[in-house]
Amino acid sequence: MRMIDRLLCCLFLFLAIATVPVRHVHAAESCPFIGAKELAGAMPTLKWSLISNQDGRGCIYQAGRGETMMLTVFSNPDKDRAREMYATFVKTLSERMPLSAVSGIGDDAQRGTTAADAKRQEDSIIALSGDYILQIAVYPIARRSDEALLGPLTQVARVAVGNMSKTSERFGDCEWLTPADADGFLDKSTLQVQRTGAGSCMMFDREANTMVVAVIATLRDTAVSMMKRPSPCQHVAIPELGSEAFGEHSCTKGNGNAVNIFVWKNGKQASILFAPVKPHPESGSVERLKAVATRVYGKL
Repeated sequence: MRMIDRLLCCLFLFLAIATVPVRHVHAAESCPFIGAKELAGAMPTLKWSLISNQDGRGCIYQAGRGETMMLTVFSNPDKDRAREMYATFVKTLSERMPLSAVSGIGDDAQRGTTAADAKRQEDSIIALSGDYILQIAVYPIARRSDEALLGPLTQVARVAVGNMSKTSERFGDCEWLTPADADGFLDKSTLQVQRTGAGSCMMFDREANTMVVAVIATLRDTAVSMMKRPSPCQHVAIPELGSEAFGEHSCTKGNGNAVNIFVWKNGKQASILFAPVKPHPESGSVERLKAVATRVYGKL
């Protein structure tokens, strides 16, 4: 369980790096896990608008009064890992709300709603099916969570759980990282390569030492401004990868052993992160990670 906890911490760090400000959805973008008509049929009292499909990993919706619904699919390398991570998710969710079992959704499912005096109101359901985990949460505005919403939310889960294989996540290969990039950083005998989306990849080993690439579309001015932002990390310019390229290391907040390189080309910025769970021979080594960044830069 310790490895899962460490990996979740790294995953949350990755999501923080990969997240960009929410944009207005393009007409062609849709949620791969539930269609607009199916969602409207399951929850007719709320008119949801799709804000983002999270690079094919999940869907964020907003309703008229500002309510938010987050549907997320987690892919796992095998059923054992999925069960272990599901148990961790259920434990975490149970600390926020009482849970009850739901039948007929995947291999196991739990749902619940926060207490009336909870600081942040939430209705949530989580389900395990094979290698996949589905979590759907609704955060109401101007009203408290109640069990009346759990029925419609459960119907959404019944539809979405059958479409989880449509996630853009996969294990075994990724266009931005290869096992060769792990040399000197990760234990290759226990290496897992995970494609976490069209613009993101993650590799990790048994100890949850992690390497992440996240690619986003951004303006050059934005990339340059990131170089000048105040930071608890030491900065170093990397002119051979462009005037916008720089590295961060030896941070006094967060993971002080991590090193991160940012490069920009053709309207895209890539973050290349190495985050060991404890001091590592390559802790803070911008020079060594630069070789990986150079290969990513060539693919932009």
